[in-house]
Amino acid sequence: MKTTAPHSWWATASPDEIHDRQLRTLRHFLKTRVIPFSAHYRRAFGQAGVNPAALRSLADLEKLPFTEKGDLLNTPEQPQRSRDFVLIPDEAVLSHQPEIIGRALLHGRRRVKEELEREFRPLLLTSTTGRSSDPVPFVYTAHDLDILTLAGRRMMEVGASRPEFRHANLFPFAPHLAFWQAHYAGLGFNTFCLSTGGGKVLGTEGNVALLDKVKPEVLIGMPTFLYHLLRQAAAENRQWPQLKKLVLGGEKVPDGLRKKLRALASGLGAGPVDVLATYGFTEAKMAFMECPPPPGGEASGYHLYPDFGLVEVIDPATGRQVREGHPGEIVYTSLDSRGTVVVRYRTGDRIDGGLYTAPCLYCGRTCPRLVGSISRVSEVRSLATDKVKGTLVDFNTLERALDDLDGLGAWQIELRKLHDDPFECDEIIVHAATDRAAGRADLEHSITRRFADAAEVRPNRIIWHDPAELREMHGVGRLLKEEKILDRRPLSLPPASPN
Repeated sequence: MKTTAPHSWWATASPDEIHDRQLRTLRHFLKTRVIPFSAHYRRAFGQAGVNPAALRSLADLEKLPFTEKGDLLNTPEQPQRSRDFVLIPDEAVLSHQPEIIGRALLHGRRRVKEELEREFRPLLLTSTTGRSSDPVPFVYTAHDLDILTLAGRRMMEVGASRPEFRHANLFPFAPHLAFWQAHYAGLGFNTFCLSTGGGKVLGTEGNVALLDKVKPEVLIGMPTFLYHLLRQAAAENRQWPQLKKLVLGGEKVPDGLRKKLRALASGLGAGPVDVLATYGFTEAKMAFMECPPPPGGEASGYHLYPDFGLVEVIDPATGRQVREGHPGEIVYTSLDSRGTVVVRYRTGDRIDGGLYTAPCLYCGRTCPRLVGSISRVSEVRSLATDKVKGTLVDFNTLERALDDLDGLGAWQIELRKLHDDPFECDEIIVHAATDRAAGRADLEHSITRRFADAAEVRPNRIIWHDPAELREMHGVGRLLKEEKILDRRPLSLPPASPN
C-alpha cells in the first residue's frame, strides 16, 4: 500500500517534527497538485495573491483563504460548482514537473501513466447528508482509498482492537463516509467485519438475530441505533458476554449516553466495555478515533493523522487561530488527497476543549488530538415567541443534559406551533421512553428542571412512549441519521391575504 510516511511516524514524532513536515508537505501539495489542478483553488489563490512558498509557520496559514460549505454547493448559475474542487490533471503541466520527469526516466512513460491514472481517476463517491443544505459529492481515487484503508487501520489500533476480534459494521449501506470508513477499516486491519446495513436492511430485530449468531466482540454504528439495538437484545433476553467495544460515529456521544450503553452491555452479560467515539466528516474523507481510557478516566480525545491532514482551531467570530487547549471551530486542510480536496475548510464544528499536541496520557501517541465535546457552531436557534420571549436555545447543551439524566432512555424534542397555527406561540414537546414507569413523575420534574437550567425554557408537554414507538419516531431503519430534534414549525409565516 502506498503511504506518504512510515507507518509509525504519525504516532511518534515530536510536535516540531510534525509542524515542519506538515508545512513542507502543504507547500509541495499546493504547488504541484492543488493550484494546478483544482479550478476553485487556482482562482482563490490567484485572487488572494498567496504564494505557497510564503508558508513558513502554522501562523502563516491565516494568509490562505477559508473554504466554506457554501463554496461547495452547486447553484443554477454554477451547476457543476462542486467539480471545481476535484483535482483534474493537466497532462501538459504534469509533463513539466521534475518529479514526473524523473519517474518517467526511471520506470518508463507507460508505468508513470498507470501510476497517474491510479492517483487521479475517480473510483468512489460519497456525499454529505444534506440535512441543512443540498448534498455535496466527494470523489475518491485509488490513492484516496489507500489512505482511507490506512486511516481505518489506525482507528482500529488507536481503539485497541485485535485482528482476531469479530467486528460488526452497523452503519447503513449508503454513499456516506461512516459506512465506507468502517468497511475499509476492516480491510486495513485484516480482520473479520460484517456489514449488516443497519436498521434499514434487516430492522432492529433482524440485526439482533444476526449478531446473536455471529457473536461479534466489537459493534460499530450510530449511537442512537446501537442504543435501540442493545435495548432490543435485552428485551429478548440475549446474552452477549463476548462484547468488548462499542464504537460510535455520526452523532454526539455525551458521557450519560456512554454510561447507559455500558449498563445495557452489562445487562447482556458483557464485562467492562469500551465505549469509544469517533469524529469524521465527509470533507476530510476519513475519521478519527479515541483511545480507550482507564476505568473512570475521561475521554482521550480524537487522535489525528498529521501526515494526511492539518487541523487548526479558530475563533469562529474573528477567523483567527486560538491557542492550544482553547475552544473554537475546527478547520481542516488536506495534505495528501486526490479526487475532491479542501483547503482551510471551516467545518462548522466547535471543539470545547481544543487542540492538544502533548502526548496522550493513556496510549503515549504524540499525534495532535482534538479534546472535548464537539458540537455544531450553528446549533443555536431562536424560539422567537411571546411564550419563550425570544430565548436562544443551545441544543448542544440541552442534548447533553438529557443524555446525562439517569433513568431517561431514548428521547426526542419536537418543536411546533400551538394548534398548528403559524401565528401562535412555539411549543416544546419532549417524547421520552424509560424502563422505570413508576418513577415517571420524578423524571418529568428532572426533565423540566434540566430544560430550565440548560436553556431557560420549559417543555410544554412530556409524552411517554414505549421503546418501539420512539425507535420509529427516531427514524431507525429509515434515516441515515436518526432524528432527535424535530422542528415542525413553518419556516416562515404565510403571506398576508390581499384586501
